Amino acid sequence: MLSLFLVLLLVAVALGIIGAAADGLGYLLAIGIVLFVADVTFFALRGFRRARRRPVR
Repeated sequence: MLSLFLVLLLVAVALGIIGAAADGLGYLLAIGIVLFVADVTFFALRGFRRARRRPVR
């Protein structure tokens, strides 16, 4: 699952760089930002849920 997170993070950064560098492709920058936020949010919620399900010793 960590590899999926890293691949999506890499794609978001690549889209952001292409969108910022190329003239007229600002929508790629927006897609990259949205993908980055969704990826980090999903990973954070997944880690939070996993931490709550551990049995108390």
